[in-house]
Amino acid sequence: MSTTRYLEKHIRNDLKKKMVFVGGPRQVGKTTLSKEFITQKEQYYNWDILKHRDIIKKHIFNPSLKLIVLDEVHKYSRWRTLAKGIYDEYSNALSVLVTGSARLDHFRKGGDSLVGRYHYYRLHPFSLPELSPRYSRTTTERLLRFGGFPEPYHENSDSFYRRWKKERISRVVYQDLRDLNTLKDLSKIELLVDLLPSKVGSILSIKSLQEDLEVSPNTVSQWIKILESVYYCYRLLPFGASKIRAIKKSNKLYLWDWAEVESAGARFENMVASHLLKYCHFIEDTEGYKMELRFIRDVDLREVDFVVIQNKKLLFAVECKTGEKNISPHLKYFSARTSIPEFFQVHLGSQNYIHGNIHVLPFEDFCKIKKIL
Repeated sequence: MSTTRYLEKHIRNDLKKKMVFVGGPRQVGKTTLSKEFITQKEQYYNWDILKHRDIIKKHIFNPSLKLIVLDEVHKYSRWRTLAKGIYDEYSNALSVLVTGSARLDHFRKGGDSLVGRYHYYRLHPFSLPELSPRYSRTTTERLLRFGGFPEPYHENSDSFYRRWKKERISRVVYQDLRDLNTLKDLSKIELLVDLLPSKVGSILSIKSLQEDLEVSPNTVSQWIKILESVYYCYRLLPFGASKIRAIKKSNKLYLWDWAEVESAGARFENMVASHLLKYCHFIEDTEGYKMELRFIRDVDLREVDFVVIQNKKLLFAVECKTGEKNISPHLKYFSARTSIPEFFQVHLGSQNYIHGNIHVLPFEDFCKIKKIL
């Protein structure tokens, strides 16, 4: 079963003007998406295929092809120089789509040799609106159970998901990390990966992790940063405001594959976080606004799960509850003390009502109202 991905039309438009880079987690569907743009096999080049590798290194392509896809080319040490050379030589004749793992994003942040020559997109896992235009609860439940990565979602099988997860984590740790960094103790990073799902949704304690792993706090922080660079996890910073005595240095961690999280409440929170991050990245990548996803927490431990910010303007805040419950007193507290215009308490029940600027509603209705991707 194939699903038209939400970035396809935007990539088509941008390919008429510049190169397009598509990054994202391993097995999120980047290669499948790239093949939607080709009409003949000669347009597709994969660094992992030896005969393709020779062609890529020679920088010689047929302009009559109109478009070429360079897949996994980030494994070539000089891929940025390659991409720059192709663009400078063929930009009037060839459209170029470059896809790969997080390494594209990693190298994008260093150097400026490609500035002005490409647009960059981050491809996310499936979300409820992408799969279900009618915002079906059945789809929500399936996403919660199997996550949003295409293979396990479409297979709809617990045993398949368990095997897929094991293989994916092994490839992330022993292939992606090995390619990206000169790390010696991959077995301890694998242990860190085993520990992180239980940390989702709570304030991340580096001290607790370093005690479990028997390494320094700086080492743990560096390893988490590396895992973020290969799209295994991501962290959110707190929203700081003096009027609410907000914490400033702590952060919260979430996984790109929320189905790894065993706790039902933390898993739902992670899925909502991923939907909101996808929303932020989409607006940033297609419209150029600076988007931020943060959380609110003060020194008295009052907390709201998420706040979405656009160009430093507060848009809305979101609190997650797995069941139908009364309005969180923390929402009322922060509603009275911040300039956030809208607060949402999303849940997996059916209640839908508004109290002041606080809207309590099912997750599906929230996605529809806020046009979450």
